[in-house]
Amino acid sequence: MSVVQNCSVSECVYNAANGCHAKAITIGDMGNPACDTALCLSVPAAGWGATDSRPAAGVGACKVDTCRHNQDYECTAEEISVGHRLALVHCLTYAAR
Repeated sequence: MSVVQNCSVSECVYNAANGCHAKAITIGDMGNPACDTALCLSVPAAGWGATDSRPAAGVGACKVDTCRHNQDYECTAEEISVGHRLALVHCLTYAAR
């Protein structure tokens, strides 16, 4: 499973110390490499939020069939980065076929 090496989306509840600490994430639809797992809150609720003591997330599924790292809807990149692209949270490792 590909590892989320870093995530610069500080407003995501799964982000701690620039790392994603969800158990696994899902990336996009068709040609859109958005992080479907991102849960961004302007003011996090009490008790919400990841800690950096949890292991880094893996990429459980990738639905971006135009990415060269996608093989049978799984990511083959060793590691990925997640961050902002325009106003959306994207997989920054996306590379067109």
